[in-house]
Amino acid sequence: MKPLFVKESHLGLRILITVLVVVGLITADLRFNGLQRTRALIDTLVLPVYWVADIPSRIGDWKETHFVSRTTLQEESERLRRENLILEGRTQQMASLQAENVRLRALLNSSALLRDDVLVAELIGVSPDPVRQQVVLNKGARDGVYVGQPLIDASGLMGQVVDVSEFSSRVLLITDVTHSVPVQVNRNGVRAIAEGSGSLSALEIHHVSATTDIRVGDLLVSSGLGGRFPVGYPVAEVVSVERDPGQPFAQILARPSAALDRSRHVLLVFTAGQAEES
Repeated sequence: MKPLFVKESHLGLRILITVLVVVGLITADLRFNGLQRTRALIDTLVLPVYWVADIPSRIGDWKETHFVSRTTLQEESERLRRENLILEGRTQQMASLQAENVRLRALLNSSALLRDDVLVAELIGVSPDPVRQQVVLNKGARDGVYVGQPLIDASGLMGQVVDVSEFSSRVLLITDVTHSVPVQVNRNGVRAIAEGSGSLSALEIHHVSATTDIRVGDLLVSSGLGGRFPVGYPVAEVVSVERDPGQPFAQILARPSAALDRSRHVLLVFTAGQAEES
């Protein structure tokens, strides 16, 4: 009859031998670094396993990069376009501020120029009346729009709100014959009034003395007089100055800075006083 615990004694011996071998290998590796080449070989053999295991993650990353939906791309493009429009609107006053700072250094206790809040809006309609130059926006009373609120695009002043409903508003462009904007020459601060000519490409500057220092190429910015338009927004660039020796006033034409016939996304400007009231 065979002994009852032979197999168990053989199993215990095998375990003991295995433990001794493992301890010996660990000691040899720590003392003599003898398994470095073996470890390197094992790492090389196992590398394909890691690569195969990472395939699902790689496929997921590839799909996210190459299979973005059209809706997602459109939303991202729209967001970037709006952010760019806001940034361009914020930087419009830089040229005016630089010239203004030179004049303000000579004054004490001068008030700081205010920074305005803006609301992005979209043109949804144009007045069919050829005599009236008006546009319709997709923002209304529920968005805080108010009558008299200035409107700008990425390049300059466009006009002011003249009518507000709950979901839309109507804007009178600066080139309408009934519209006028107090302006000043950015170069030297000379004040004037820019009046609409009925043409989207021209403003008329009336009642400017023939001896006034105003030149072709001068930038006209809003002066802030009257309290309707904030100070420093580009309005137009002088393109023609005619002086008749027999006339007391010069005939001056200017080209609007804003793209009145092309802009679709625009900015409604909230002045500091209106922002506090709303």
